[in-house]
Amino acid sequence: MTALQALRLVGEYSPEKVKSILWHAGASAVSIAGIQQSLQLDPNIRVYATTRQDAKCEYVVKEIGAHAAVNATKSYAKADGSEGGTWADEVKRLNGGKGVDLVIDYVGAPYFAANLDVLALDGRVVMLGLLGGTVLDEKTDIRAFLMKRATVVGSTLRSRDLKYQGRLRDLFVEEVLPKLVSGVYKSPIDKVLSWKDIQEAHEMLEGNKTKGKLVCVVD
Repeated sequence: MTALQALRLVGEYSPEKVKSILWHAGASAVSIAGIQQSLQLDPNIRVYATTRQDAKCEYVVKEIGAHAAVNATKSYAKADGSEGGTWADEVKRLNGGKGVDLVIDYVGAPYFAANLDVLALDGRVVMLGLLGGTVLDEKTDIRAFLMKRATVVGSTLRSRDLKYQGRLRDLFVEEVLPKLVSGVYKSPIDKVLSWKDIQEAHEMLEGNKTKGKLVCVVD
């Protein structure tokens, strides 16, 4: 549901404007859902992801279906061939030298500048989290807001009114739920733990050790 909201209601997806989508934290439960939903929007759409591990990049491509995934911890070549580029340079290379139209981000400040860099003209960044922090570097270049006509919008579902939540629920029941029931969409569970092991669950999340959901059972 969070992924659907990011794509359709906040991201304002339309087939005319959005030809490429980037999901950060590609092996998270929300991005796994979002990648799959993105692939169903248009047979020609390009869907990319970032993760912080090579194994997760491979998982997102081979198991979830993203066209490519980039390890955000690595350095890449810039467009001119010089060294010292970021994941944004690599995503643009993979996308034929062009920026992407829609970025879904949970990281916040550490990715802010690169999000602007990776955007195409009239691109949009949807911020669903601030896991990496909230304070930008004082040298952050914001010219993309003008030169690319960029839009950055934040959203939390819990703050939405009942009418909005009802609209999202109906959209979910119509477009997503049937594909979950039929098995078209995967909803992988990495591990099931007792609620007594909640500390272990948090350690796994904080250690970037999960792919998909962690479930804690009240037993």
